[in-house]
Amino acid sequence: MTLVPFRHGWFWEPNDIDKFFDEWPQMKSADFMPAVNVYEKDNKVMVEAVVTGFDPKKVEISVQDNALILKGENQKKSEVEEKNYYYHEVKSGSFYRAITLPVKVAGEKTQAVYQDGILKIEIPKAKEIKSKKVQVKVVNKK
Repeated sequence: MTLVPFRHGWFWEPNDIDKFFDEWPQMKSADFMPAVNVYEKDNKVMVEAVVTGFDPKKVEISVQDNALILKGENQKKSEVEEKNYYYHEVKSGSFYRAITLPVKVAGEKTQAVYQDGILKIEIPKAKEIKSKKVQVKVVNKK
């Protein structure tokens, strides 16, 4: 048996495989995956998610274990049951996306605004706990 040397960039990078399996539960339970931007601004983590076509009242946002969870559902009901469509591209479906946040956040202070199909989420960073140096006291026993 001949071993073939591993070449980076040949098919998949090793991290791509890990990423695939990390996202697999999300992919199989979703019809749509919103694109997101995550960045830092003024001591907050900002997340922008493209959820065009979804009712913002039906989008759930939560922060759990330093991850932002986005869930949404869109149901398009047709008024006329029988149509002879040439094209039918209006999509109904749902999405679920879990985004690991890069820093500790104060999830209870999360705020969200929906405008022009973009969901803008602000999550304040948690105050970091400063380390404290402790002096050991030596007690002499007599």
